Amino acid sequence: MTAKTFDLIVVGAGPGGYVAAIRGAQLGLNVAIVEREHMGGICLNWGCIPTKALLRSSEVFHLMQRAKEFGLSASKIDYDLDAVVKRSRGVANQLSGGISHLMKKNKIAVFMGEATLPAKGKVSVKGEKGTDELTAKNIVLATGARARELPGLEADGKLVWTYKHALNPPHMPKKLLVIGSGAIGIEFASFYNTLGADTTVVEVMDRVLPVEDAEISGFAKKQFVKQGMKIMEKAMVKKLDRAKGKVTAHIEVNGKVEKQEFDTVISAVGIVGNVENLGLEALGVKLDRTHVTVDEYCRTGVDGLFAIGDIAGAPWLAHKASHEGVMVAELIAGKKPHAVRPESIAGCTYCHPQVASVGYTEAKAKELGYEIKVGRFPFIGNGKAIALGEPEGMVKTVFDAKTGELLGAHMVGAEVTELIQGYVVGRQLETTEEDLMQTVFPHPTLSEMMHESVLDAYGQVIHM
Repeated sequence: MTAKTFDLIVVGAGPGGYVAAIRGAQLGLNVAIVEREHMGGICLNWGCIPTKALLRSSEVFHLMQRAKEFGLSASKIDYDLDAVVKRSRGVANQLSGGISHLMKKNKIAVFMGEATLPAKGKVSVKGEKGTDELTAKNIVLATGARARELPGLEADGKLVWTYKHALNPPHMPKKLLVIGSGAIGIEFASFYNTLGADTTVVEVMDRVLPVEDAEISGFAKKQFVKQGMKIMEKAMVKKLDRAKGKVTAHIEVNGKVEKQEFDTVISAVGIVGNVENLGLEALGVKLDRTHVTVDEYCRTGVDGLFAIGDIAGAPWLAHKASHEGVMVAELIAGKKPHAVRPESIAGCTYCHPQVASVGYTEAKAKELGYEIKVGRFPFIGNGKAIALGEPEGMVKTVFDAKTGELLGAHMVGAEVTELIQGYVVGRQLETTEEDLMQTVFPHPTLSEMMHESVLDAYGQVIHM
Protein backbone atom coordinates (compact mmCIF):
# COMPACT_ATOMS: atom_id res chain seq x y z
CA MET A 1 0.00 0.00 0.00
CA THR A 2 1.31 3.42 -0.95
CA ALA A 3 0.03 6.83 0.14
CA LYS A 4 0.14 9.69 -2.33
CA THR A 5 -1.03 13.30 -2.15
CA PHE A 6 -2.22 15.35 -5.11
CA ASP A 7 -3.90 18.67 -5.82
CA LEU A 8 -6.55 16.96 -7.91
CA ILE A 9 -7.74 13.37 -8.31
CA VAL A 10 -10.02 12.50 -11.20
CA VAL A 11 -12.02 9.29 -10.98
CA GLY A 12 -12.76 8.04 -14.50
CA ALA A 13 -10.72 8.54 -17.68
CA GLY A 14 -13.51 9.11 -20.20
CA PRO A 15 -13.96 12.29 -22.27
CA GLY A 16 -14.80 14.28 -19.14
CA GLY A 17 -12.21 12.83 -16.80
CA TYR A 18 -9.12 12.76 -18.98
CA VAL A 19 -9.80 16.29 -20.23
CA ALA A 20 -10.22 17.54 -16.65
CA ALA A 21 -6.91 15.90 -15.74
CA ILE A 22 -5.06 17.43 -18.69
CA ARG A 23 -6.45 20.92 -18.10
CA GLY A 24 -5.61 20.67 -14.41
CA ALA A 25 -2.03 19.67 -15.25
CA GLN A 26 -1.74 22.53 -17.74
CA LEU A 27 -2.68 24.92 -14.95
CA GLY A 28 0.09 23.60 -12.70
CA LEU A 29 -1.84 21.17 -10.54
CA ASN A 30 -0.38 17.86 -9.41
CA VAL A 31 -2.96 15.48 -10.89
CA ALA A 32 -3.83 11.80 -10.59
CA ILE A 33 -6.43 9.92 -12.61
CA VAL A 34 -8.09 6.61 -11.76
CA GLU A 35 -9.53 4.27 -14.39
CA ARG A 36 -10.85 0.74 -13.89
CA GLU A 37 -10.94 -0.43 -17.52
CA HIS A 38 -9.94 1.61 -20.59
CA MET A 39 -8.31 5.01 -21.05
CA GLY A 40 -10.82 7.08 -22.97
CA GLY A 41 -13.84 5.56 -21.27
CA ILE A 42 -17.02 4.32 -22.93
CA CYS A 43 -17.10 7.09 -25.54
CA LEU A 44 -13.78 6.30 -27.08
CA ASN A 45 -13.79 2.52 -26.60
CA TRP A 46 -17.45 1.49 -26.80
CA GLY A 47 -19.44 4.55 -27.87
CA CYS A 48 -18.91 7.66 -29.94
CA ILE A 49 -15.77 6.67 -31.84
CA PRO A 50 -16.26 2.99 -32.77
CA THR A 51 -19.91 3.57 -33.72
CA LYS A 52 -18.85 6.31 -36.12
CA ALA A 53 -16.31 3.95 -37.65
CA LEU A 54 -19.04 1.36 -38.20
CA LEU A 55 -21.40 3.95 -39.63
CA ARG A 56 -18.71 5.17 -42.02
CA SER A 57 -18.39 1.63 -43.39
CA SER A 58 -22.16 1.39 -43.92
CA GLU A 59 -22.17 4.85 -45.52
CA VAL A 60 -19.48 3.81 -48.02
CA PHE A 61 -21.35 0.56 -48.69
CA HIS A 62 -24.52 2.55 -49.37
CA LEU A 63 -22.67 4.87 -51.76
CA MET A 64 -21.12 1.92 -53.61
CA GLN A 65 -24.61 0.57 -54.21
CA ARG A 66 -25.53 3.92 -55.74
CA ALA A 67 -22.53 4.00 -58.08
CA LYS A 68 -24.68 4.07 -61.22
CA GLU A 69 -26.27 7.37 -60.11
CA PHE A 70 -22.82 8.98 -60.26
CA GLY A 71 -21.89 7.56 -63.65
CA LEU A 72 -19.75 4.83 -62.13
CA SER A 73 -19.74 1.07 -62.47
CA ALA A 74 -19.38 -1.35 -59.56
CA SER A 75 -20.35 -5.00 -59.40
CA LYS A 76 -20.50 -7.75 -56.77
CA ILE A 77 -20.68 -5.18 -53.99
CA ASP A 78 -20.49 -6.89 -50.62
CA TYR A 79 -19.07 -6.48 -47.13
CA ASP A 80 -17.13 -8.50 -44.58
CA LEU A 81 -18.70 -7.83 -41.17
CA ASP A 82 -15.66 -9.13 -39.29
CA ALA A 83 -13.43 -6.73 -41.23
CA VAL A 84 -15.82 -3.84 -40.62
CA VAL A 85 -15.76 -4.53 -36.89
CA LYS A 86 -11.98 -5.02 -36.88
CA ARG A 87 -11.50 -1.59 -38.44
CA SER A 88 -13.82 -0.05 -35.85
CA ARG A 89 -11.93 -1.66 -32.96
CA GLY A 90 -8.63 -0.56 -34.49
CA VAL A 91 -9.76 3.06 -34.58
CA ALA A 92 -10.84 2.86 -30.91
CA ASN A 93 -7.60 1.19 -29.82
CA GLN A 94 -5.49 3.76 -31.62
CA LEU A 95 -7.21 6.62 -29.85
CA SER A 96 -7.15 4.89 -26.47
CA GLY A 97 -3.38 4.57 -26.80
CA GLY A 98 -3.28 8.27 -27.62
CA ILE A 99 -4.94 9.12 -24.29
CA SER A 100 -2.28 7.14 -22.44
CA HIS A 101 0.37 9.17 -24.29
CA LEU A 102 -1.32 12.42 -23.25
CA MET A 103 -1.27 11.32 -19.60
CA LYS A 104 2.49 10.80 -19.79
CA LYS A 105 3.04 14.02 -21.70
CA ASN A 106 1.21 16.03 -19.03
CA LYS A 107 2.87 14.14 -16.14
CA ILE A 108 -0.45 12.85 -14.80
CA ALA A 109 -0.21 9.88 -12.42
CA VAL A 110 -2.38 7.02 -13.68
CA PHE A 111 -3.86 4.43 -11.30
CA MET A 112 -5.68 1.46 -12.81
CA GLY A 113 -8.25 -0.11 -10.53
CA GLU A 114 -11.58 0.27 -8.71
CA ALA A 115 -12.00 3.52 -6.80
CA THR A 116 -13.89 4.21 -3.59
CA LEU A 117 -14.10 7.40 -1.55
CA PRO A 118 -13.67 6.25 2.08
CA ALA A 119 -13.64 9.81 3.43
CA LYS A 120 -13.66 13.43 2.31
CA GLY A 121 -10.57 14.17 0.19
CA LYS A 122 -9.56 10.52 -0.04
CA VAL A 123 -9.66 7.94 -2.85
CA SER A 124 -8.79 4.29 -2.37
CA VAL A 125 -7.79 2.43 -5.53
CA LYS A 126 -7.85 -1.35 -5.53
CA GLY A 127 -5.71 -2.63 -8.39
CA GLU A 128 -4.08 -5.88 -9.45
CA LYS A 129 -0.97 -5.19 -7.37
CA GLY A 130 -2.68 -3.96 -4.21
CA THR A 131 -4.37 -0.83 -2.91
CA ASP A 132 -3.25 2.76 -3.30
CA GLU A 133 -4.52 5.38 -0.85
CA LEU A 134 -4.69 8.78 -2.53
CA THR A 135 -5.39 12.16 -0.97
CA ALA A 136 -6.38 15.45 -2.56
CA LYS A 137 -8.18 18.65 -1.65
CA ASN A 138 -10.21 18.35 -4.82
CA ILE A 139 -11.76 15.25 -6.39
CA VAL A 140 -13.67 15.07 -9.68
CA LEU A 141 -16.06 12.20 -10.27
CA ALA A 142 -16.26 11.29 -13.96
CA THR A 143 -17.40 7.68 -13.71
CA GLY A 144 -19.85 7.89 -16.60
CA ALA A 145 -22.82 5.62 -17.22
CA ARG A 146 -23.82 2.25 -18.64
CA ALA A 147 -26.75 0.86 -20.58
CA ARG A 148 -30.04 0.66 -18.72
CA GLU A 149 -31.52 -2.84 -18.62
CA LEU A 150 -35.24 -3.27 -18.05
CA PRO A 151 -36.69 -6.36 -16.33
CA GLY A 152 -37.35 -9.08 -18.87
CA LEU A 153 -35.27 -7.32 -21.52
CA GLU A 154 -31.83 -8.06 -20.07
CA ALA A 155 -29.02 -8.61 -22.56
CA ASP A 156 -27.40 -12.02 -22.93
CA GLY A 157 -24.89 -11.13 -25.66
CA LYS A 158 -26.28 -13.73 -28.04
CA LEU A 159 -29.89 -12.97 -28.87
CA VAL A 160 -30.31 -9.72 -26.92
CA TRP A 161 -27.59 -7.09 -27.15
CA THR A 162 -26.57 -3.81 -25.53
CA TYR A 163 -24.51 -1.29 -27.49
CA LYS A 164 -21.34 -3.19 -26.52
CA HIS A 165 -22.55 -6.38 -28.14
CA ALA A 166 -23.78 -4.46 -31.17
CA LEU A 167 -20.29 -3.01 -31.64
CA ASN A 168 -18.69 -6.46 -31.68
CA PRO A 169 -21.54 -8.66 -32.93
CA PRO A 170 -21.45 -12.46 -32.74
CA HIS A 171 -23.45 -12.58 -35.98
CA MET A 172 -25.08 -10.38 -38.61
CA PRO A 173 -28.77 -9.94 -37.73
CA LYS A 174 -31.28 -11.03 -40.35
CA LYS A 175 -34.38 -9.78 -38.56
CA LEU A 176 -33.52 -7.13 -35.98
CA LEU A 177 -35.57 -5.43 -33.27
CA VAL A 178 -34.22 -2.20 -31.82
CA ILE A 179 -35.89 -1.10 -28.58
CA GLY A 180 -35.58 2.67 -28.23
CA SER A 181 -35.08 5.33 -30.90
CA GLY A 182 -32.76 7.74 -29.16
CA ALA A 183 -29.32 8.41 -30.64
CA ILE A 184 -27.88 4.99 -29.71
CA GLY A 185 -30.85 2.98 -30.92
CA ILE A 186 -31.38 4.79 -34.19
CA GLU A 187 -27.66 4.76 -35.07
CA PHE A 188 -27.49 0.98 -34.72
CA ALA A 189 -30.78 0.61 -36.55
CA SER A 190 -29.35 2.70 -39.39
CA PHE A 191 -26.09 0.72 -39.50
CA TYR A 192 -27.63 -2.75 -39.56
CA ASN A 193 -30.51 -1.73 -41.82
CA THR A 194 -28.03 -0.38 -44.38
CA LEU A 195 -26.15 -3.69 -44.31
CA GLY A 196 -29.36 -5.56 -45.08
CA ALA A 197 -31.00 -6.46 -41.77
CA ASP A 198 -34.80 -6.40 -41.74
CA THR A 199 -35.04 -3.76 -39.02
CA THR A 200 -37.91 -2.80 -36.71
CA VAL A 201 -37.64 0.09 -34.24
CA VAL A 202 -39.99 0.28 -31.24
CA GLU A 203 -40.33 3.63 -29.46
CA VAL A 204 -42.46 4.20 -26.36
CA MET A 205 -42.88 7.93 -27.09
CA ASP A 206 -45.09 9.32 -29.85
CA ARG A 207 -42.19 9.79 -32.29
CA VAL A 208 -38.68 8.59 -33.08
CA LEU A 209 -35.79 10.73 -31.87
CA PRO A 210 -38.14 12.17 -29.23
CA VAL A 211 -35.75 14.84 -27.93
CA GLU A 212 -35.57 16.46 -31.36
CA ASP A 213 -37.90 19.04 -32.87
CA ALA A 214 -41.13 17.28 -33.91
CA GLU A 215 -40.85 18.43 -37.52
CA ILE A 216 -37.30 17.09 -37.81
CA SER A 217 -38.30 13.79 -36.18
CA GLY A 218 -41.14 13.43 -38.66
CA PHE A 219 -38.86 14.09 -41.63
CA ALA A 220 -36.27 11.60 -40.36
CA LYS A 221 -38.93 8.94 -39.84
CA LYS A 222 -40.06 9.25 -43.47
CA GLN A 223 -36.48 8.66 -44.61
CA PHE A 224 -36.04 5.65 -42.32
CA VAL A 225 -39.26 4.09 -43.62
CA LYS A 226 -38.18 4.84 -47.19
CA GLN A 227 -34.99 2.87 -46.45
CA GLY A 228 -37.04 -0.13 -45.36
CA MET A 229 -37.17 0.28 -41.58
CA LYS A 230 -40.38 -0.47 -39.73
CA ILE A 231 -41.13 2.16 -37.11
CA MET A 232 -43.53 1.47 -34.23
CA GLU A 233 -44.31 4.56 -32.13
CA LYS A 234 -46.26 4.73 -28.87
CA ALA A 235 -45.35 1.08 -28.49
CA MET A 236 -43.73 -0.91 -25.68
CA VAL A 237 -41.91 -4.22 -25.58
CA LYS A 238 -43.49 -5.95 -22.59
CA LYS A 239 -41.34 -9.08 -22.60
CA LEU A 240 -39.05 -11.27 -24.67
CA ASP A 241 -39.41 -15.03 -25.02
CA ARG A 242 -36.07 -16.57 -25.92
CA ALA A 243 -35.57 -19.82 -27.76
CA LYS A 244 -32.79 -21.33 -29.83
CA GLY A 245 -31.89 -18.81 -32.52
CA LYS A 246 -34.96 -16.61 -32.06
CA VAL A 247 -36.68 -14.12 -29.78
CA THR A 248 -40.42 -13.56 -29.61
CA ALA A 249 -41.19 -9.97 -28.65
CA HIS A 250 -44.49 -9.10 -27.00
CA ILE A 251 -45.16 -5.55 -28.24
CA GLU A 252 -48.03 -3.49 -26.84
CA VAL A 253 -49.60 -1.02 -29.27
CA ASN A 254 -52.87 0.83 -28.62
CA GLY A 255 -53.59 -1.38 -25.64
CA LYS A 256 -53.20 -4.62 -27.57
CA VAL A 257 -50.21 -6.98 -27.44
CA GLU A 258 -48.87 -8.49 -30.64
CA LYS A 259 -46.10 -11.04 -31.01
CA GLN A 260 -43.25 -10.75 -33.50
CA GLU A 261 -40.23 -12.99 -34.01
CA PHE A 262 -36.66 -11.73 -34.43
CA ASP A 263 -33.24 -13.35 -34.42
CA THR A 264 -31.59 -10.37 -32.69
CA VAL A 265 -32.69 -7.61 -30.31
CA ILE A 266 -30.76 -4.46 -29.41
CA SER A 267 -31.92 -2.79 -26.21
CA ALA A 268 -31.24 0.96 -26.21
CA VAL A 269 -33.56 2.24 -23.51
CA GLY A 270 -31.34 4.80 -21.83
CA ILE A 271 -28.45 4.85 -19.40
CA VAL A 272 -27.76 4.47 -15.69
CA GLY A 273 -25.11 6.50 -13.88
CA ASN A 274 -22.15 4.60 -12.38
CA VAL A 275 -22.67 5.72 -8.79
CA GLU A 276 -22.61 2.39 -6.94
CA ASN A 277 -19.91 1.30 -4.51
CA LEU A 278 -18.14 4.66 -4.48
CA GLY A 279 -19.20 5.62 -0.95
CA LEU A 280 -21.09 8.70 -2.11
CA GLU A 281 -24.05 8.40 0.24
CA ALA A 282 -21.79 8.29 3.30
CA LEU A 283 -20.15 11.52 2.16
CA GLY A 284 -23.51 13.25 1.88
CA VAL A 285 -23.71 13.36 -1.92
CA LYS A 286 -27.28 13.68 -3.17
CA LEU A 287 -28.40 11.30 -5.91
CA ASP A 288 -31.33 11.65 -8.29
CA ARG A 289 -32.20 8.43 -10.14
CA THR A 290 -28.59 7.20 -10.35
CA HIS A 291 -27.16 10.61 -11.16
CA VAL A 292 -25.31 13.01 -8.87
CA THR A 293 -27.06 16.30 -8.11
CA VAL A 294 -24.77 19.24 -8.97
CA ASP A 295 -24.98 23.01 -9.41
CA GLU A 296 -24.07 24.92 -12.58
CA TYR A 297 -20.37 24.52 -11.77
CA CYS A 298 -20.66 20.76 -11.16
CA ARG A 299 -20.23 21.14 -7.39
CA THR A 300 -21.87 18.34 -5.41
CA GLY A 301 -22.41 20.29 -2.21
CA VAL A 302 -19.59 18.36 -0.53
CA ASP A 303 -16.58 20.64 -0.24
CA GLY A 304 -13.92 19.82 -2.85
CA LEU A 305 -16.02 17.15 -4.59
CA PHE A 306 -17.25 17.67 -8.16
CA ALA A 307 -19.16 15.47 -10.62
CA ILE A 308 -19.05 15.87 -14.40
CA GLY A 309 -20.33 14.17 -17.53
CA ASP A 310 -22.94 11.43 -17.67
CA ILE A 311 -22.89 10.87 -13.91
CA ALA A 312 -23.99 14.50 -13.46
CA GLY A 313 -27.11 14.27 -15.63
CA ALA A 314 -28.39 15.33 -19.02
CA PRO A 315 -27.49 16.03 -21.70
CA TRP A 316 -25.51 12.78 -21.84
CA LEU A 317 -22.94 13.89 -24.40
CA ALA A 318 -19.17 13.47 -24.55
CA HIS A 319 -18.55 17.09 -25.55
CA LYS A 320 -20.61 18.31 -22.62
CA ALA A 321 -18.48 16.15 -20.31
CA SER A 322 -15.24 17.47 -21.79
CA HIS A 323 -16.29 21.09 -21.44
CA GLU A 324 -17.37 20.48 -17.85
CA GLY A 325 -13.97 18.91 -17.23
CA VAL A 326 -12.20 22.04 -18.41
CA MET A 327 -14.54 24.29 -16.42
CA VAL A 328 -14.05 22.37 -13.17
CA ALA A 329 -10.26 22.17 -13.56
CA GLU A 330 -10.11 25.93 -14.11
CA LEU A 331 -12.37 26.56 -11.12
CA ILE A 332 -10.13 24.42 -8.92
CA ALA A 333 -7.05 26.28 -10.20
CA GLY A 334 -8.55 29.63 -9.17
CA LYS A 335 -9.78 30.77 -12.56
CA LYS A 336 -13.25 32.17 -13.22
CA PRO A 337 -14.72 30.01 -16.00
CA HIS A 338 -18.20 30.43 -17.42
CA ALA A 339 -20.77 27.84 -16.38
CA VAL A 340 -21.79 25.32 -19.03
CA ARG A 341 -25.19 26.11 -20.56
CA PRO A 342 -26.95 22.84 -21.46
CA GLU A 343 -29.30 24.60 -23.90
CA SER A 344 -26.31 25.72 -25.98
CA ILE A 345 -24.80 22.24 -26.38
CA ALA A 346 -25.40 20.60 -29.74
CA GLY A 347 -26.89 17.13 -30.00
CA CYS A 348 -25.82 14.98 -32.96
CA THR A 349 -27.16 11.67 -34.23
CA TYR A 350 -25.12 9.94 -36.93
CA CYS A 351 -27.84 7.91 -38.60
CA HIS A 352 -28.69 8.26 -42.29
CA PRO A 353 -29.80 10.98 -42.70
CA GLN A 354 -27.90 12.69 -39.91
CA VAL A 355 -29.75 14.77 -37.31
CA ALA A 356 -28.34 17.69 -35.33
CA SER A 357 -29.74 20.43 -33.14
CA VAL A 358 -28.97 23.12 -30.60
CA GLY A 359 -31.17 25.23 -28.36
CA TYR A 360 -34.93 25.14 -28.04
CA THR A 361 -37.31 23.26 -30.29
CA GLU A 362 -40.22 25.20 -31.74
CA ALA A 363 -42.57 23.63 -29.18
CA LYS A 364 -40.23 24.36 -26.24
CA ALA A 365 -39.78 28.00 -27.28
CA LYS A 366 -43.56 28.43 -27.35
CA GLU A 367 -43.89 26.66 -24.01
CA LEU A 368 -41.40 29.12 -22.50
CA GLY A 369 -43.56 32.00 -23.68
CA TYR A 370 -41.51 33.30 -26.58
CA GLU A 371 -43.11 34.96 -29.57
CA ILE A 372 -41.18 33.27 -32.36
CA LYS A 373 -40.24 33.45 -36.01
CA VAL A 374 -39.43 30.15 -37.73
CA GLY A 375 -37.43 29.65 -40.91
CA ARG A 376 -36.97 26.53 -43.01
CA PHE A 377 -34.93 25.59 -46.04
CA PRO A 378 -34.92 22.21 -47.85
CA PHE A 379 -31.83 20.41 -49.14
CA ILE A 380 -33.51 20.12 -52.55
CA GLY A 381 -33.02 23.86 -52.97
CA ASN A 382 -29.26 23.68 -52.44
CA GLY A 383 -26.87 23.14 -55.36
CA LYS A 384 -24.18 21.36 -53.33
CA ALA A 385 -26.72 18.93 -51.84
CA ILE A 386 -28.00 18.03 -55.30
CA ALA A 387 -24.43 17.64 -56.62
CA LEU A 388 -23.62 15.31 -53.72
CA GLY A 389 -26.68 13.24 -54.49
CA GLU A 390 -28.11 14.09 -51.06
CA PRO A 391 -31.22 16.20 -51.76
CA GLU A 392 -33.24 14.91 -48.79
CA GLY A 393 -33.04 17.13 -45.74
CA MET A 394 -34.03 20.35 -44.04
CA VAL A 395 -32.64 23.19 -41.94
CA LYS A 396 -34.95 24.87 -39.43
CA THR A 397 -34.25 27.93 -37.30
CA VAL A 398 -36.24 29.43 -34.42
CA PHE A 399 -35.87 33.10 -33.42
CA ASP A 400 -37.22 35.37 -30.70
CA ALA A 401 -39.48 37.68 -32.72
CA LYS A 402 -38.86 40.56 -30.31
CA THR A 403 -35.08 40.49 -29.97
CA GLY A 404 -33.86 38.46 -32.97
CA GLU A 405 -32.06 36.01 -30.67
CA LEU A 406 -31.41 32.60 -32.20
CA LEU A 407 -33.37 30.34 -29.86
CA GLY A 408 -32.77 27.06 -31.65
CA ALA A 409 -31.57 25.37 -34.83
CA HIS A 410 -32.55 21.93 -36.07
CA MET A 411 -31.26 19.97 -39.05
CA VAL A 412 -31.73 16.66 -40.81
CA GLY A 413 -29.66 15.61 -43.83
CA ALA A 414 -26.13 15.00 -45.06
CA GLU A 415 -23.29 16.32 -42.87
CA VAL A 416 -25.56 18.31 -40.54
CA THR A 417 -23.50 17.09 -37.56
CA GLU A 418 -20.68 19.24 -38.97
CA LEU A 419 -22.90 22.18 -39.95
CA ILE A 420 -24.58 22.60 -36.56
CA GLN A 421 -21.48 24.11 -34.99
CA GLY A 422 -22.08 27.31 -36.95
CA TYR A 423 -25.28 27.86 -35.04
CA VAL A 424 -23.62 26.79 -31.77
CA VAL A 425 -21.04 29.56 -32.22
CA GLY A 426 -23.86 31.94 -33.10
CA ARG A 427 -25.67 31.19 -29.85
CA GLN A 428 -22.46 31.47 -27.84
CA LEU A 429 -21.79 34.91 -29.31
CA GLU A 430 -25.45 35.92 -28.78
CA THR A 431 -25.82 36.45 -32.51
CA THR A 432 -29.03 38.03 -33.79
CA GLU A 433 -30.88 37.36 -37.03
CA GLU A 434 -29.33 40.52 -38.53
CA ASP A 435 -25.79 39.27 -37.86
CA LEU A 436 -26.58 35.95 -39.55
CA MET A 437 -28.28 37.64 -42.51
CA GLN A 438 -25.23 39.86 -43.08
CA THR A 439 -22.81 36.93 -42.92
CA VAL A 440 -21.48 35.82 -46.32
CA PHE A 441 -21.63 32.04 -46.74
CA PRO A 442 -19.35 30.39 -49.35
CA HIS A 443 -20.85 28.94 -52.53
CA PRO A 444 -21.43 26.16 -53.35
CA THR A 445 -21.71 24.69 -49.86
CA LEU A 446 -24.30 22.98 -47.72
CA SER A 447 -23.84 25.81 -45.23
CA GLU A 448 -25.74 28.17 -47.55
CA MET A 449 -28.91 26.46 -46.34
CA MET A 450 -28.18 27.81 -42.85
CA HIS A 451 -28.27 31.30 -44.30
CA GLU A 452 -31.41 30.67 -46.32
CA SER A 453 -33.25 29.29 -43.27
CA VAL A 454 -32.54 32.51 -41.38
CA LEU A 455 -33.69 34.57 -44.36
CA ASP A 456 -36.87 32.49 -44.55
CA ALA A 457 -37.73 33.26 -40.94
CA TYR A 458 -37.87 36.93 -41.91
CA GLY A 459 -39.49 36.60 -45.33
CA GLN A 460 -36.30 37.16 -47.31
CA VAL A 461 -35.44 33.67 -48.57
CA ILE A 462 -33.88 33.69 -52.05
CA HIS A 463 -33.87 30.17 -53.42
CA MET A 464 -37.25 28.87 -52.41
